[in-house]
Amino acid sequence: MPKWLDNAVFYEIYPQSFCDSNGDGIGDIQGIISKLSYIKDLGCNALWINPIYDSPFMDAGYDVRNHKKVAERYGTLDDVKELLSTAHDMGIKVLFDLVPGHTSDTNEWFLQAKKAEKNEFSDTYIFTKSVWDAPPQYRLMCGICERDGNYLINYFSSQPALNYGFYDVTHPAWQMSCDDERCQKTVELIKDIMRYWMDLGVDGFRVDMADSLVKNDDDKIATSKIWAGIREMMDKDYPQCALVSEWCNPQRSINDGGFHMDFYLDHYGNGYSTLFRYLVDDENKSFFSDAAQGDLSVFLDEYMTNYPVTKDNGYICFMTNNHDMPRATFYMSNEMIKLSHTFMMTMPGVPFVYYGDEIGMRYQTDLVSKEGGFSRTGSRTPMQWDSSKNLGFSSADEDKLYLPVDKSKDAPTVENNVGKDGSIYENLKTLIALRHDNDDLRNGSEFKLLSAEKGDNLFAYNRGEFTVVFNVTKDEKKFKTDRNDVVFSLGEYEFDGEYIVLKGRNAVILK
Repeated sequence: MPKWLDNAVFYEIYPQSFCDSNGDGIGDIQGIISKLSYIKDLGCNALWINPIYDSPFMDAGYDVRNHKKVAERYGTLDDVKELLSTAHDMGIKVLFDLVPGHTSDTNEWFLQAKKAEKNEFSDTYIFTKSVWDAPPQYRLMCGICERDGNYLINYFSSQPALNYGFYDVTHPAWQMSCDDERCQKTVELIKDIMRYWMDLGVDGFRVDMADSLVKNDDDKIATSKIWAGIREMMDKDYPQCALVSEWCNPQRSINDGGFHMDFYLDHYGNGYSTLFRYLVDDENKSFFSDAAQGDLSVFLDEYMTNYPVTKDNGYICFMTNNHDMPRATFYMSNEMIKLSHTFMMTMPGVPFVYYGDEIGMRYQTDLVSKEGGFSRTGSRTPMQWDSSKNLGFSSADEDKLYLPVDKSKDAPTVENNVGKDGSIYENLKTLIALRHDNDDLRNGSEFKLLSAEKGDNLFAYNRGEFTVVFNVTKDEKKFKTDRNDVVFSLGEYEFDGEYIVLKGRNAVILK
């Protein structure tokens, strides 16, 4: 396990929307370099950067055309080297995105695989036996290539699935076993890509759709075996590099697959959803909602099942948001966002902050889809730095911007958040510093539940010498405790004998 993960707080950057250094309206690597000091000052000491590889951008770069080439709009390989060197000099680790399940349909591997004549890439993707062979249970593209066969896609039509084989072979005429040496060659291709970037200094990868490799693998047995083999390679040759999975099943991803970290994803009705963004008839009924109607049991049932059996092998990660979800401001007031950040920064694991969440950037609902974003587009708008042109994102004319900036008169910016008492930024910065300074608030002590009564909406837990207490309602609540040193508070409180009395919408950290 890379030791640096214990004290890591990640900052996710959507590169095309973070900072434009050359005035073309699109964020770039030099823009990221120029803002590293800002990220460090917030307290984040690790980055997750969404794909910067060469791509036709049908899915915002998650359709990779060349895994070892930097997309021209972001810069050059020399820019990447400068980013890594500068970040490392500042004590900041850098994870790239890895997209192992599919490529772009313009990728050279796939252009070769489409050919009728057999070649070294013919088995790198999954083709049926003939163009007339199109089983309805599979997502297939039919009749659009020279080769006599249809090919599987993972998501968009431009994303042909790479061939890791099938755990349960149901159509032996064209499906290969996951143990077939031809499928193992695909694993080696992914390892080669990983080695290339880690040799350049990348500190690991966030893995897109990590559970999507082997088909007909409902229990992810074969898929986990592939990742366990990759982890073995990393432990041997790159022991300080890290892997975080987009999986949301820590027992499979961490214990079986060998990932160092697993994201808690927003799947409707799961623990993350019911904590933060559980919409019922367009009303947010999650725990950290303004209505304060949420039930903690869904989250706790999941978490207390997974945490005890994975905590010695890896980290369950909480994220403020990411590029695939509406921003938190769509669901919660700034008050509740600050409460949610208090929770995320005091839980075990490794927290992730999505760019702009530290200033309360809004989810823009009226945007036309950009590069396959669709409903996600409104969470991918330019970072809002200051009150200058385009809120400091770019010097380009407005019509040249990758996406429009927030045009509201009260649009949140770094400029109007930094140094402002009670701002989301200052609250989060304080919490990150508290986490960095205290091992018990990282992973040095276990999570011990103290209070989570249904209908009471008082939530409390211990982290070693610290007790964290939440009152998400508007009403006054009291909690019995023998700890009276308040090291953090979001609002008013008082002590009454053996109790601490919390005013509404408050959280305290006691020592």
